[in-house]
This record gives sequence, structure tokens and C-alpha cells, in this order.
Amino acid sequence: MEIKSLKKINDFLWELPPVGEMRVPGLIFASQNLVEEMDEKVREQITNVACLPGIVHASIAMPDAHWGYGFPIGGVAAFDPEEGGIISAGGVGFDISCGVRTLTTGLIKDEIMPSLERLIDKIFQVVPAGVGSEGKIRLTPAQIDDVLAGGAKWALDRGYGLPEDLEYIEEGGYVTWADPAQVSDLAKKRQFREVGTLGSGNHYLEIQHVFEIYDAEAAEALGIKKDDIVIAIHCGSRALGHQIGTDYLVALAQASKKYNIPIRERELVCAPINSPEGKRYFGAVGAGINCALANRQVISHLTREAVAEIIPQAKLEMLFDVSHNTCKVEEHVIAGKKRRLYVHRKGSTRAFGPGSPEIPARFRSIGQPVFIGGTMGTCSFILVGTEFGTEQAFGSACHGAGRSMSRKRATKTWRGDTVIKDLSAKGIIIRTRSYRGVAEEAPGAYKDVVEVVNAAHQAGLAKKVAMVKPLACIKG
Repeated sequence: MEIKSLKKINDFLWELPPVGEMRVPGLIFASQNLVEEMDEKVREQITNVACLPGIVHASIAMPDAHWGYGFPIGGVAAFDPEEGGIISAGGVGFDISCGVRTLTTGLIKDEIMPSLERLIDKIFQVVPAGVGSEGKIRLTPAQIDDVLAGGAKWALDRGYGLPEDLEYIEEGGYVTWADPAQVSDLAKKRQFREVGTLGSGNHYLEIQHVFEIYDAEAAEALGIKKDDIVIAIHCGSRALGHQIGTDYLVALAQASKKYNIPIRERELVCAPINSPEGKRYFGAVGAGINCALANRQVISHLTREAVAEIIPQAKLEMLFDVSHNTCKVEEHVIAGKKRRLYVHRKGSTRAFGPGSPEIPARFRSIGQPVFIGGTMGTCSFILVGTEFGTEQAFGSACHGAGRSMSRKRATKTWRGDTVIKDLSAKGIIIRTRSYRGVAEEAPGAYKDVVEVVNAAHQAGLAKKVAMVKPLACIKG
């Protein structure tokens, strides 16, 4: 992206001034290098989102932003229903409520290394992964509705997990406004055997060790220290979420015409929040969120069982679970006035600052935990939200390193088996059902996650607490 057309606010904040049909400015939270690495399509999509009815404050891009469907991946925008605000499938994404859950283990690196290979093999055996992967749970149509209404609480009520888990899941484990009736029979059918499965793409289950602590006070509050072992689970709503997105692109395209909403790009089809079409899509998004939360809850249970078999003294406890493909109703202060907004986060993690009643009491003095996944060959980060990020970016941060190369190009550049061998030489164990999937997710296909997270930290969106590095990773 050409830097000369942007207004530099500081070293980590750039403004795209409103011109033409833009209702608000664009804001890019990134270093100059990361901005220059962004495709021009990112600028175009930031501009297009800024033109949508009812948008407030700004059309925002995170440090990991890259071209996406309608919104840039790493895009944030909030809409006021009282001002004709809209809801857009392009602002949520197809993998609704894809997110990261991190579990502490009570173990340190030296304790796990002798059993590491047996442990990852056992988890790989019990947690289904890969394209079209299916689990042991079989559901009837009525039971699917229960999942979509109950989220992680549905899973807990059936013995998957511990009661205290819910306190450390975004929204307490489920959203109350989910409406399973707004989800198509086809979407539900695709989910009958996918609860408790990891899926494919950039999803993973990773055994990590805490490599470095940046903020000792925050780390103590989170209950982590150097050399601790944690387990990260990254996945979403699987085929159901994708089908919801597919179904509503058609419905929202019709709504855009019906309500004469000016669309600069067909991928930004939308409906007024308060319209019947907007309400139906929002109810379906809630169902997708609950599906993802139930999915991660079941995977956590399966992981606990596997770990208990190999290392009985381990104690897997929830650190936190947070999503990064959502639309939610939140209260934010805009120009000194508290407003009820529909916040779209497309490849952006919720990152509320200290004092927020939406986060567990244990974390309110430091801010909400934020998990930023890197690649299976580099590192990931644990951060906490800030007051500045809450004020200037609706309590949002980046969600990963961000792709620098398409999956197609990655498969032409790397072979999956070679990537696995190279990582093994570095002491990182990979388990997968698809060499192609590994090639698509090769570390070199992503931006430098250290630079991305440092930008989020320097911009004030979230504060670095710890770096974690992979020891073993399951890829779909």
C-alpha cells in the first residue's frame, strides 16, 4: 500500500482521510513496514466499508490486515442501528466465531518432553482433524438446535468439561440471542457429525511452552510463568458457519436491493440491522457462535482425556477462549456518548481493557486475555486488552500473523513433507492428515508475527504478556 496517501498520526497509526462517499475515516494500526506490505486491495476495502450506512468512528484495519471477502481480514467496523446501520456477512466471515482457546496444564517443559511424542499422538488419535473430519458425536436435527442455542453450556451439560470453564469463555460460553430457526436445514445437516472436530485450513491444536514473559504482573494474574506448558485450540463453526455465510450472501444481496443500500463491492451485501433480513442474519450468526463454542468445548474435553492417559498429574484448566470472526452488540462511547453498536470483527480479536464487566473478575485489573496465533514454526503471543484499544478500536486487536502469500502460491513453493522434516529438525513435531494442508500453512506463507504483535503493542491496542513457542502441533 502506498504510504504517501495516508496521514501519519504516529509511528503505529495511519489515517485514510474521508473522501467521496466515505462517512468516516479509515484507520490502520500498523508499522510503516507492515502498511507498505499490505495489498492495495486492503485500502480499497477499508474505503468501501467506510461508505456503509450507519458506520461510526472509523473503518479500522489491524496490523495483520490483508485482502478478504468484502471486509479486509483484520477489519473492524461498528454500526449504529439508530442511524440506519447495517449488518454484513462480509464483516463476519465464513468461519463464524473462529477463535482460540488456551488451556494451562500445571506442567513445565522439562516434565512434558519425555512424553511429548506419545502425547501428541494420543491427542491426534482422539481429536478428529482435516477436511471433512467427523467426530463420534451423532446428533439429530433437534439436537443440533440445542447445540446452536446452548453453545459451550450445551456441551458442559452433557459431561464435556468442567463447570468453571464457562467463566473463562467469551460471553460465558453461549450467546442468548442465537436463533437456530434462522439456520438452514442444509447448514444443520453439515454439522451433524462435526461437533468436536478441528477441521482444516489454518486451524490447529498446539502444545506450547512459555518462552518469554514481558509483563510479570499480568502473567501472574493470568497464572502463567516461563517454561509453563499450555495448549492452544484454534478452530470455529466448521461447515455450519460456512453454510450460513453462503446462504445469507444470497439473502443479503436481495436485501441490499430491496432497501436501496449503495454497495461499492458485491461482497459487501448487507441489510439494515433493524430489518427482518438483518435480524434473521444476526440470529444465524449467534447460532454459529454457539456452534463454535460448543466445538471448542468438546475438543477441550477430548484433549483433557488424552492428556490424563499419558500424563496423569497434568491439570488442564481454562485460561480463556476468545473469537475473532463475529458481530456482537456492544456499548461503546463515541464522541462522549454511550451507544449500542453492532461491532463486526473480521479476523480481529475482541480485546477489552481493564475494568470491563464483560471479562472475568480475575482479569479485570489487567484486561481481557488476547491470543495471537503465529505459525507452527515460529511463535504465538498472549496479550491483554487496553483502555486505549477499547476507546479507539472498539476493544479489538489483531488475530494472527496474517497471510503474505496465497494458499495456491504456498503449495507451489513448499512441499508438506519437506516442511514437516524442516520443523522436526528444529524440535517441533507436526501431525497432519494432509501434506497439502501443511504446505498451505508453511511458516513462510505468513507475515512476521513478532512484527505484527509488536505493532499491536506499540499502537496500544493490546499489551504483550508472553511469547509461547510450539513443541508439537496438529494441523488439519
